[in-house]
Amino acid sequence: MPYDRPDHYAKKAQQAGFKARSVFKLEEIDAKYGLLRPGQQVLDLGAAPGSWSQYIAQKIGAKGRLLGIDLTPIALALPNALFVVADIEQADYGALFHAAGITPPLDLVVSDMAPKTSGHTFTDQARSYNLCALALVTAMRYLRPGGAFVCKMFDGPDVQEFQRELQACFTKVARVRPKSVRSESKEFFFVATGFRSLMP
Repeated sequence: MPYDRPDHYAKKAQQAGFKARSVFKLEEIDAKYGLLRPGQQVLDLGAAPGSWSQYIAQKIGAKGRLLGIDLTPIALALPNALFVVADIEQADYGALFHAAGITPPLDLVVSDMAPKTSGHTFTDQARSYNLCALALVTAMRYLRPGGAFVCKMFDGPDVQEFQRELQACFTKVARVRPKSVRSESKEFFFVATGFRSLMP
């Protein structure tokens, strides 16, 4: 069910010119883990409506490059970013990176993807896990050694399994629930740093 009640964070985001209140989740994560720096190359999966991309673009600066992908069009024009409508499973990343001015490997992959909720808790959590798994596969293909990965997940029975998958390829894995997450929400974020490339 969509939230239609503006709260403190929604009003604050609007006043600051951000597309959505979710920007403050990434801001808090970045403040704690120092993920974003000038000149980085970043992939934003599930980027619409674009608040995470707005924040990332500011942090990576003019020399940084960002590619944002979503099934929904993103009405943003940022000088250091390219936004495309695509399915993350079927996207031609080589062509998209080239168009965005990105030369892999990447410094950071982020995913704020969430399934269309059905109202059935276990179904929604399973769909959330599937999206996280897809995001992780993409991150493993394109992250540089030492790179970082952030993804949103709904709490449920698949969490421990996904955490083990992350721990197999990152040196540090943390679970974070930012202050701006609504109290009724089941979401939290995995923050994984120190990517260990599994490729020979």
